[in-house]
Amino acid sequence: MHKTPSSQASRIFPALAALLMLLFVSGCNMTITNLTPETVPQNPSQIYTITGSFRPSQQVETATIRPRIIIDGQAYNMNRSPVGTDIWEFEYQLPVGRTNATYYFICDYRTKGSSDAQDLYSELQTLSIAGRYVIRPEATRAPVGSRVSILGAGFSPADIVYFDHTPTRTVFESPSSLSFFVPAVTPGQSYKLTVRGSGVGLDVGSFRVDAISFQVSPSALVLRQGEQQAVTFTIPQPAPAGGLLIDVTTDVPDSVVMPVVMVPANATDVTVPVQGGKPGSGSLFFRSSAGESSIAITITP
Repeated sequence: MHKTPSSQASRIFPALAALLMLLFVSGCNMTITNLTPETVPQNPSQIYTITGSFRPSQQVETATIRPRIIIDGQAYNMNRSPVGTDIWEFEYQLPVGRTNATYYFICDYRTKGSSDAQDLYSELQTLSIAGRYVIRPEATRAPVGSRVSILGAGFSPADIVYFDHTPTRTVFESPSSLSFFVPAVTPGQSYKLTVRGSGVGLDVGSFRVDAISFQVSPSALVLRQGEQQAVTFTIPQPAPAGGLLIDVTTDVPDSVVMPVVMVPANATDVTVPVQGGKPGSGSLFFRSSAGESSIAITITP
């Protein structure tokens, strides 16, 4: 018998309505939320926990909830997490050489008074492994010259820590640790810290530079060529962890021989020897977060 368009519509629309009602009921009876970050730090075991929330409505028989994860084309049952009734997790070991994975969730369940199983699919999800990242800096504020460490992963000797656009004296300690000396920038301000060099640039966060002053004794030096004299630098507060570097320059570099001036951690002073080089006269300049000072130096034959 030939079917008229109206008779076809009478059969199609009820079917569509039933399908839409099924999707609506499924969506209202169960909510799936992915609790796993898109990017996670790399770990030596290459095992990563994928976590999801499967929150049922009051119409669902909770004993029938069966969450699964489909990852790399394989289906795995998920285990209930001890942190919450509706939280489920799966321990996934990433194959060697891989840095990402694609997955989605499926949840089977039954509603009260029904013997038919229903299921709900999540959207496609991605997991990326970061081999280069910053965990945290050792401190978020310090005076000029302070040595501060940054913990993370994927560091290299080519990396340099920047205060905004100002590079710092950076020390590569290991792939998981860098140190930098707070540069002679304007104190009382906050600066954006970044690590640049090899690989992706890393945002460390905000760092505030505090003001600190120091005293130098003696106030002038007169030395014969080859003669040494002790110079003491005193700061008002104990030096921070890593020590405090005092930037020393001179306009007569051939006349002065002296080591790097570093106040040790928790100390308030340091004494260094200054030796006379070639005859000449000029100044030693000292820079701190409180400003600059100098002492006169004269080297005689």
